[in-house]
Amino acid sequence: MQAIVIGIAASLFFASTFVLNRSMDLAGGSWIWSAALRYLFTVPFLLLLVLSRNNLQALIAEMRARPDAWLLWSTVGFGLFYAPLCFAAAYGPAWLVAGTWQITIVAGCLLVPVFFHKAVPQGAGFLGIPLRELATSLFILLGVVLIQMQAARHTAPGDLAAGFFPVLIAAFAYPLGNRKMMAVCQGKLDVYQRVLGMTLASMPFWLLLSAYGTVTVGLPDWNQIVQSLLVAVCSGIIATVLFFYATDLTNGDAKKLAAVEATQAGEVVFTILGEVVFLAAPIPSGFSLAGIAVIIAGMVAHSINSHKQ
Repeated sequence: MQAIVIGIAASLFFASTFVLNRSMDLAGGSWIWSAALRYLFTVPFLLLLVLSRNNLQALIAEMRARPDAWLLWSTVGFGLFYAPLCFAAAYGPAWLVAGTWQITIVAGCLLVPVFFHKAVPQGAGFLGIPLRELATSLFILLGVVLIQMQAARHTAPGDLAAGFFPVLIAAFAYPLGNRKMMAVCQGKLDVYQRVLGMTLASMPFWLLLSAYGTVTVGLPDWNQIVQSLLVAVCSGIIATVLFFYATDLTNGDAKKLAAVEATQAGEVVFTILGEVVFLAAPIPSGFSLAGIAVIIAGMVAHSINSHKQ
């Protein structure tokens, strides 16, 4: 249950990403800088954390041992996760992007056979997928569909696609990169080391994106720099460390890990509240409110299943 509570706390800080990215887009900021600046700003904070714990040498040794794996899966887990999310912010309200992002809960269940085929007891699920967790994840996804139905009526098909497919990529990239790096680390690194290592290993991606942004849209303005710094602290540092710590607490248990990943559905609720309060967005109604209720019910179901385990 401790992992569930920490996961919900992480979802609160993750929600700042959607609200602030939408705010930067409405102010004319480019998604390129919204994405790149977050990770560029997180490096010094994480470096200080790891140095204060005298753990930097161990991290460097692990990264030197498997540089190809670190580069690949960090780029997938951070680069192909966050850049598409920032791109999608230009094509819909923050809560719609946050709602679509909850597909990652189902993605987490579908990835179980790839990583935990030996950990799931025979007969526990179809092709190794824990069916109870998949059922509650699909229930949460139903809530996501309900939330989006009302917004979809007022969104052009092209914008709807541009806001959906990048988030779909991000939804699979994040758990895939995270779990692959957990397998690479094999418990040798703590959460701070792993997040710093993945951030450093994804730097080539962010530097290339920054160079592309400089050429195509120019440098970011002061407003975007400040808001990107806030995202870096709230989402890139606090939320990421909390979430990775929660996943580490599961000790590789497929069902408990699925439950922790399900707590990220709370991002939808927190994003709606943040967008209404800080961006003066209209309060969702009808299907949207029904969807929120379904998502909360799904989160509770996942928590109960995890507690029983």
